[in-house]
Amino acid sequence: MKATVALQHGPGSPFSLEPVELSRPAADEVVVRMAGVGVCHTDWTAAAGTVPLPTPFVLGHEGAGTVTAVGPGVNSLAIGDQVVLSFDACRICPQCTAGHPAYCVLSPALNYSGMRPDGTTTMSQEGRPVHGSWFGQSSFGTHALASVRNAVKIPSLPEGLSLDILGPLGCGVLTGAGTVMNVLRPRPGQSIAVFGLGTVGLATVMAAAVAGCRPIIGIDPNPRRRRVADDLGCTHTLDPDATDDLDWALAEITGAGADFTVDTVGSDTVVRQALQALRTPGVCATLGLQSMENDVTIDQGHLLMGRTLTGVIEGDADPRILVPRLIDLWRQGRFPFDRLVRRYPFHRIEDAVEAGRTGTVVKPVLVFD
Repeated sequence: MKATVALQHGPGSPFSLEPVELSRPAADEVVVRMAGVGVCHTDWTAAAGTVPLPTPFVLGHEGAGTVTAVGPGVNSLAIGDQVVLSFDACRICPQCTAGHPAYCVLSPALNYSGMRPDGTTTMSQEGRPVHGSWFGQSSFGTHALASVRNAVKIPSLPEGLSLDILGPLGCGVLTGAGTVMNVLRPRPGQSIAVFGLGTVGLATVMAAAVAGCRPIIGIDPNPRRRRVADDLGCTHTLDPDATDDLDWALAEITGAGADFTVDTVGSDTVVRQALQALRTPGVCATLGLQSMENDVTIDQGHLLMGRTLTGVIEGDADPRILVPRLIDLWRQGRFPFDRLVRRYPFHRIEDAVEAGRTGTVVKPVLVFD
């Protein structure tokens, strides 16, 4: 099967829209005709070379579309099913069977290697291998070969919600919302401060509002994002560059400090600030990816006083459970993630990436004719 993909021939190279041949789906695979795919921070950091990938490669890991072919013996999905594509997981290791597929023991091989676990690739060009399987999908293309394990079936869409913008539910939105719902689990009335108001941070804000947190404080230097955060549930927003003493400002709002903080940036400075902003005891979740190796220095005294610093991947979520739940919350008018999205035609992928990187758009989504 032919597909047109955004091919990269090396780290830092531009996206090049080129034809490839998809291999036949294996026994645990499906072919998905893409309706839309989100552009995520992880994609452009990987494109820059922070994740070592064999070349040429195809990125994209927030896809949504319609199944057009299934592999032998596949019975959990059928041609015509609408799906959201998320991260891949084996579903049989101890972490997966315990309800934590984000920490699957085979996660590196299934999501970051550029090929199937058996070493074969899902795409080729003129007989040469093209490396895909990025998060089990590589959905920067008109079609993607995905695993049945990471394809979440959407039986019906609520009126007013279109398939092309559902992809971000599979990663960025899932990460922020899952961190609140699965890891922090705040009680109504508990306070939370969110550092960084991109897709992950704003999903955190919306989930905190669903949980009944108060106050909800958003911290970001970008005024556009702060305005969006105000509309999505923040009771307070702060510009860290214009706040003389951020610690003091947070203490004034929360009293003795926040019950929870979430770092979506991943820098040394922000992790320290997020930990320092906690009351005793309190929990800070760090989600931001800077690079595969990222040294962070913290004050042990902050931990000895009963605070917790925890890392979270993919919201510690099972996409099969959380994605439908988020769609249902959207139906109820309580999780308006669609307000983060701006659509771009596929051929404008460079514009979409630049808009996401510079923060002029919260969540660019590539759409296909």
